Amino acid sequence: MHVRISADRPFKEGRNLLIRGTNWIGDAVMTLPAISAIRRTFPRARITILAKPWVAELFHLCPDVDEIMLFQSPGVHDGVPGKWRLARELRKKNFDTAILLQNAIEAAIIARLAGISVRAGYDSDARGPLLTHSVRRTRAVREVHQTGYYLEMVKALGCSTSGADIHLKPGRETEVLAESLMKRFGLEKDRPLVGMAPGAAYGPAKKWFPERFSAVSDRLMDAFPVQTILFGSAGDRDSTAAVRQYAKLPLHDLAGQTSLKEAMALMSRCRLFVSNDSGLMHVAAALGVPTIAIFGSTNTVTTAPVGRRVVIIHKPVSCSPCLKQTCPTDFRCMDMIGVDDVCDAAKGLLE
Repeated sequence: MHVRISADRPFKEGRNLLIRGTNWIGDAVMTLPAISAIRRTFPRARITILAKPWVAELFHLCPDVDEIMLFQSPGVHDGVPGKWRLARELRKKNFDTAILLQNAIEAAIIARLAGISVRAGYDSDARGPLLTHSVRRTRAVREVHQTGYYLEMVKALGCSTSGADIHLKPGRETEVLAESLMKRFGLEKDRPLVGMAPGAAYGPAKKWFPERFSAVSDRLMDAFPVQTILFGSAGDRDSTAAVRQYAKLPLHDLAGQTSLKEAMALMSRCRLFVSNDSGLMHVAAALGVPTIAIFGSTNTVTTAPVGRRVVIIHKPVSCSPCLKQTCPTDFRCMDMIGVDDVCDAAKGLLE
């Protein structure tokens, strides 16, 4: 695939480089190979990520990043005054280069207001004239896996890439935090952890049935000496409460009780992670946790998790992927996925 770039000068090494990160956890995970390529190409540069607070903690486990700046919106960077404030904060950092992984025109406007002389990114959202290095976003590049989507952009800028592997690297701090959280939530140290993420931010069409998550948990606890943790944000509490209600054996519902940093610490201890298509699914795979990804309405070609031990469960039906928030018919893409499908895959990974 050849992606064209429009520029009035070559893209040269920056010494103080800003990367505008994407706004959602799953998307942020899929940008990691591109960020790695930027680091490999510009080893002497100082690399700063500009990210929303709920995504920022992810980059603490990314060795290619030197600094994280928060884009606090909602918060002090809301509205036109907030964007001016952010631009002034960026200007004080004297960035010479900005690579905009986020697609919005707002990212280009802020980089321009911040006085960053080299501004590169896809020509999405009519922002091409605001960029010094505008990369054409073709139909072909929009149809590849999201890791490839971001890699193609930085390749057009001249970055050298070495594949789309994704690795988050927990350190000693993460291990200590995990130990503390195990005690805090009453988790037994001698019983392996199985994580589950039964929620999904986009809508109910991405959610497998809570009673089936419950049945999987019960069967695994019957067959193995494991304990189940339900992960999610505060917005996932209805989903996790339903799983807890249907479950015959007790499980630990931590939805809304952990930060992303804390969730990642506990996830790094899991022997298995079972999830709908969600941000936490991508995090688990990037942490190297054996992951079962349940797909219905969304596209496995573009958004499947990347990891060494990933099993994707998806039933081919004529209307999938529809990418709709709510199923307008009989939800067959999810209904066809049975408890046995997930349990068999889980047992294979646990054994």
